[in-house]
Amino acid sequence: MNKLITLVFLAVGFIGFAQNDAKADLLLKDVSKKIKSYKNISLDFKYELNNINENINQETRGDVVIEGEKYKLNILGLTRIFNGTTLYTISPEDEEVTISTDNSQNEGTITPSQMLSFYEDGYTYKMDIIQTVKGRKIQYVKLNPIDVNAEMKYILLGIDATTKHIYNLIEVGQDGTKTTLTVNSFKTDEPISKTLFTFDESKYSDYFINKID
Repeated sequence: MNKLITLVFLAVGFIGFAQNDAKADLLLKDVSKKIKSYKNISLDFKYELNNINENINQETRGDVVIEGEKYKLNILGLTRIFNGTTLYTISPEDEEVTISTDNSQNEGTITPSQMLSFYEDGYTYKMDIIQTVKGRKIQYVKLNPIDVNAEMKYILLGIDATTKHIYNLIEVGQDGTKTTLTVNSFKTDEPISKTLFTFDESKYSDYFINKID
């Protein structure tokens, strides 16, 4: 779960223009500017985990709505609601709600509000291959972690050259694990309920409420 959340909420980083490809730097800035211009973003995505050596091949889907620092995420049967100050993780299977002021629940996890509003630090980057996917021109940027002890080997960030929206993100681990996040639907400035990021405790009267801080 933590591995999945880490990838879904991954923010990639700029660390100084001199160390990076100028074209990649310009493209990432264009993407960042575009993303920050929206009031809200709604995504449906597919997540894949593959490791040939371990015979692992997993796939799941999820969706998230992001507005500023607030978000509502549905994935792996869980719902996570962050209202800007408090995080609610709802597990119907366990009939439990975990309440925390920690927006990540895991050190190193990037939150949905940071998912597409990148890039702070941690990587060098350069332009990579261009692919045509269903008529769309996808330009990849390759990101290499600065930390020599990082679990990931590199990341490929696929960007739609026309819309400047993120199409997918591929993380390749040092152990050969490949995780891919593909955006199936990207909607912006949708009308959303005023209560979307509000947790209604009355709906979970039969659940165990776990306040961890």
